[in-house]
Amino acid sequence: MGCEKECCNKAWKNDSLKRFVVSLALVDADNKKWYLFEATPDIREQLQLFKTLTKGVYNYLPDGIFITHAHIGHYTGLMQLGREVMNAKEVPVYVLPKLKNYLETNGPWSQLVTLKNIVLYKLNPDSTLQLTRNTKLETLVVPHRDEYSETAGFKIITEKTSYLFIPDIDKWQNWDHNIINEVKKVTYAFLDATFREASELPNRKMEDVPHPFISETMDLFKNESSETKAKIHFIHFNHTNPVMWDKASKQKVLDQGFKVVEQDGRY
Repeated sequence: MGCEKECCNKAWKNDSLKRFVVSLALVDADNKKWYLFEATPDIREQLQLFKTLTKGVYNYLPDGIFITHAHIGHYTGLMQLGREVMNAKEVPVYVLPKLKNYLETNGPWSQLVTLKNIVLYKLNPDSTLQLTRNTKLETLVVPHRDEYSETAGFKIITEKTSYLFIPDIDKWQNWDHNIINEVKKVTYAFLDATFREASELPNRKMEDVPHPFISETMDLFKNESSETKAKIHFIHFNHTNPVMWDKASKQKVLDQGFKVVEQDGRY
C-alpha cells in the first residue's frame, strides 16, 4: 500500500505480475488430507487456487492450519473463517502458546474461538506432532520481532521427503540452531528471502525489520556442496525484492545454485 516504485507500478497495471502473500499447502494424497501453513490476507484466492490445482479432489478447507506468528501476512486471513464470511465450523488451527493466548483474549480473533469457527491447538516448542500415518511435523522456535507471539518454523517429515519451512527469522546467527546443518538434514528448505539487500528500504531502518538478506544466506552457504545449495528454495519476498520481479536478479541467484520459488510452487 502506497508503494510507487517500479516493482508495484507494473503490477498495478498487469494482473499477471501480482503475487499472493507466502503460504504453503501440504498434501497427503494417501490419506486424502491437506494442511495449510499460514492464514494470509490472500487466503480467499489461495484456497480457490488450491481447489483449481487439485481439481476439487480435497476438501475446500484444510484439515488443519499452522501459523508461524502474529504478523499481518501470516494470521489475519483467519478472519475469513468467521461469521461475517464463511462461518466455518471448528477448523483446527495450530499455534505456539503465546499466540494461542493472544487469539483467545483479543478481538476479533477471540470471536472465532467463542463461535467455534476455529479450534486452537497448542504447539509446544521443539515438539513433534503426528499428522497422519506417514507424516509428522516438528515445531521450531526462531528469533523474530515477537510483539504479540513467538515465531515458529516447521519441519515436515514424510516417509520419503522432508521440508524445512522458515518464512520469517531475524538473522541466522541469532538462532540457536545451525542453519547449514538444518538444511543438510532435509530434502527441501523453504527459507526467508524477504530482502535481497539493505538498500531496498532507503526510508526505513533495516534493524526495525530484520531478516537475513538473500546475499547473506548465499554467502553463508558459498562453500557448501551444490547438492546442499540446491535444497534451498527462497520464499517470502517483499515487493521491493528484485529477485521476485527482475529476471536478471533472479538469474544471479540461480547461477549460484539456489532455487527461487514462484507462485503455484513453480521455480
